[in-house]
Amino acid sequence: MSDRFDFQTMLKAFRLGAMGYIIKEISCDRLVATLQLVAMGERVLPPQLADELQSRPTLTDALEIERPVDAASLSDRELEILRWLIMGCPNKVISKRMDISEATVKVHVKAVLRKLRVKNRTQAAIWAANHGMRGRVSEIEPAIPVEVTIPHPAQLPPLERLAAPLSRV
Repeated sequence: MSDRFDFQTMLKAFRLGAMGYIIKEISCDRLVATLQLVAMGERVLPPQLADELQSRPTLTDALEIERPVDAASLSDRELEILRWLIMGCPNKVISKRMDISEATVKVHVKAVLRKLRVKNRTQAAIWAANHGMRGRVSEIEPAIPVEVTIPHPAQLPPLERLAAPLSRV
């Protein structure tokens, strides 16, 4: 647990075997959930890591990773698993979202780690983010199909205008 997010401290902690890096500003519910994940053997990354990875053009030097994404020869399924790892999702969440068993997720994660020549999920996520990959943002914020148009509340008939959610205004 740390007072603030510090990338180098986090890297050092994980290299020394830490299973999670938690910032003290975490809510009680999230702290309990995080500790449960760690107790199940999952590694937990702070959400600030995503911002840090995008702002570090020289992350390659810090992690001693020099291989392009194509050289890893990941299958489509392995790439999909890697995108979930970037988001810090545990195997249980990945298995539910992909509708596959946890055992299958573990097999894919091990293959990803082997092909990327990294030791753990954290290093795989950092490697992927450093090579331009992003997590499955579409799963969190689903895109509205192009053919769907949402009318402005002023365009709705008077009765429907009252039922329109405030978020559309």
